[in-house]
Amino acid sequence: MSSSSGIHGVCNGLLGNNLPHPTEVVQMYKSNGITAMRIYSPDTPTLTALRGSGIAVIMDVGNGQVRNLATNVNAATDWVRTHIQAWPNVRFRYIAVGNELPDSDFGLILPAMENVHKAIEAAGLANDIKISTAVMMSVLGDSTFPPSRGVFRTAIQHAIVPIAQFLARTNSALLVNVYPYFAYKYTPSINLDYATFRPGPTAVHDENGLVYTNLFSAMVDTVYAALEKSGNANVRIVVSETGWPSAGAADTASGATMENARSFNQGVIDNVKVGTPKRPGPLETYVFAMFNENLKPGDPTEQHFGLFNPDKTPVYTIRFPKE
Repeated sequence: MSSSSGIHGVCNGLLGNNLPHPTEVVQMYKSNGITAMRIYSPDTPTLTALRGSGIAVIMDVGNGQVRNLATNVNAATDWVRTHIQAWPNVRFRYIAVGNELPDSDFGLILPAMENVHKAIEAAGLANDIKISTAVMMSVLGDSTFPPSRGVFRTAIQHAIVPIAQFLARTNSALLVNVYPYFAYKYTPSINLDYATFRPGPTAVHDENGLVYTNLFSAMVDTVYAALEKSGNANVRIVVSETGWPSAGAADTASGATMENARSFNQGVIDNVKVGTPKRPGPLETYVFAMFNENLKPGDPTEQHFGLFNPDKTPVYTIRFPKE
């Protein structure tokens, strides 16, 4: 799993009423060379299908569990016993304590992470399973261009810096959801080719001499710059979500087209073994998502982030490197 080609993951969302059986899903991961999966709760049918598969797993505790895990160490012990120790043949890699939690809940993250970590340590699993949390790009301040100017937002520095220190101390990674699609959608000045890994004249020359030819790498390195400024330069990043919708927009101005989605996601997959200008080398990355999910709420594009349709046919041609 630590090969030179890096870890290729895909997020497995369950917000659909027509999705394949988890056993079929796991087989699709294996047949497509997808070596890791992110799931958003301890879903029993999915965990059953993952047993013995060798697929590495990021598993979220679920945002509704974070407060209880933060305030009750016994709840963390019970959670680990029920959802980790009960599944010895599932290859858990990270436990995500919270996904894109709002500022009002940020103070709960570290105590919850610490309690879950204690339970994982007590179970003798701390060398294999790391504890983290998944954040979005809004943890950064406003003036974060070029990437070397990245810094954590003032309002949450009191919470996120200790989280980064915990990650450094436990040799874990910061999980970051990185979406150039939304940056492009809400910032018309961003070049579409730059946002979708297409070759073109657009390049960003940073003040530190690094050159960026795609927005994804620039966004990741902005978070790395913030980690450095917080005194935690040795904390690595795992891209726990990234993706591009293939349909669902009222017009094509937002970029939600099949060709843009294919170009972006193939670029992300190919980039796993490359990394970023600041941190070259394998970059563990999870594409969102495996399937189009017809029950996802929000903007219609939310139902069109899948690499595959629920009938298991590809939405567009995509290739993962075969190990």
